[in-house]
Amino acid sequence: MRIDLHTHSTASDGTDTPAELVRNAAAAGLDVVALTDHDGVGGHAEAIAALPPGLTLVTGAELSCRLGGADGVGVHMLAYLFDPAEPEFAAARELVRGGREPRARAMVARLRELGVPITWERVAELAKGAVGRPHVATAMVELGVIDTVSDAFTPEWIGNGGRAYADKHEFDPFDAVRLVKAAGGVTVLAHPMAVKRGACVPEGAIAELAAAGLDGIEVDHMDHDAPTRARLRGLAADLSLLTTGSSDYHGRNKTCELGEFTTDPEIYGEITRRATGAFPVPGAGG
Repeated sequence: MRIDLHTHSTASDGTDTPAELVRNAAAAGLDVVALTDHDGVGGHAEAIAALPPGLTLVTGAELSCRLGGADGVGVHMLAYLFDPAEPEFAAARELVRGGREPRARAMVARLRELGVPITWERVAELAKGAVGRPHVATAMVELGVIDTVSDAFTPEWIGNGGRAYADKHEFDPFDAVRLVKAAGGVTVLAHPMAVKRGACVPEGAIAELAAAGLDGIEVDHMDHDAPTRARLRGLAADLSLLTTGSSDYHGRNKTCELGEFTTDPEIYGEITRRATGAFPVPGAGG
């Protein structure tokens, strides 16, 4: 089985619609794909309706978190197979999503102050819905300010703490674990040692999150080199955490491909065993 547990669609900051994403996942030879758009579940229904035979969909979300308050470390938490209608968690996701447009507008304003001739109208056009930093970055690429979308996610531009960075409301990661668990879901810390994205999650904090109910760590990821993956595997073993691998696919917004990194079938089986809020959805004939 080939299992990719971290992808994004146009319901957040990917370039494939949810329907295109599942079709492309099947074409890439995947057996299981998770749709984990940022802080929301708006793409799930379309993905399920378009699910090809032989492909199973894991519903999920990638939650925007911050450890240690406004000046703390950014944390991304993958949440799988939770009940999307559970009231407390649904309300918390909506609060986070509601801050995305004001944040993007603030970054556009700061970029303009830095001399970048970016416009809000173009960023909104690129987003076609939920707006995020990759849409701002794409507009910067179009203007020739940077060469790639990834170049925007640095201190020079809109990376965490960067010159044009703007805060938004985010989950406390410990609250995120609690909310996901209460909604019957499973939590995996996304790319926790992606150094080029900025400050990383301290190992001590990962241990505290594990004690609070965190299920796993995303180990095999394009932003983790081989020594980092080895270090994370050792940490996961020490903390009895599951280890996953995923592409973090965003379509044209990133260079990674569907299935570039995958999750072991036994780990996937354990994730589905632990989940009680929702169940994987098999495509017709899957």
